[in-house]
Amino acid sequence: MRHVSLVVAATLLFSGCSGTRPEGLGVRNGELAPCPESPNCVSTKASDGQHRIAPIPYTGSSQDAMLRLVEVIRSMKRAKIVTRKENYLHVEFTSALFRFVDDVEFLVDDHARVIEFRSASQLGYSDLGVNRKRMEEVRRRFTSP
Repeated sequence: MRHVSLVVAATLLFSGCSGTRPEGLGVRNGELAPCPESPNCVSTKASDGQHRIAPIPYTGSSQDAMLRLVEVIRSMKRAKIVTRKENYLHVEFTSALFRFVDDVEFLVDDHARVIEFRSASQLGYSDLGVNRKRMEEVRRRFTSP
């Protein structure tokens, strides 16, 4: 039995625990997808406290905000930019140990002068608050000089 546990642990460690990239990512009707009911997602558009998180305000142009956002993302460990458009950014963050993958989407809203975002795990039910903590770190880095 111990041998089986070691094989399972090694498989998870070396192959990763990523799920598959979910369908429905991207901007639809000017909005990011809503969070699922599971607690492993945060969104600036959610109405319930479990999933709701404040958007990131910015000053200056939307182009400058996107450049700053990309700079912040590139400074973070295990972040991979998947899609970059004028006002949209999709990033995959991979955890260090088990290689869990989280999809993070950003939408720069030039009218409201905020960056909306959604951060969700590809796999599992709970993320132990990882998505919320990461997005607060993105906010901190974005707003720091």
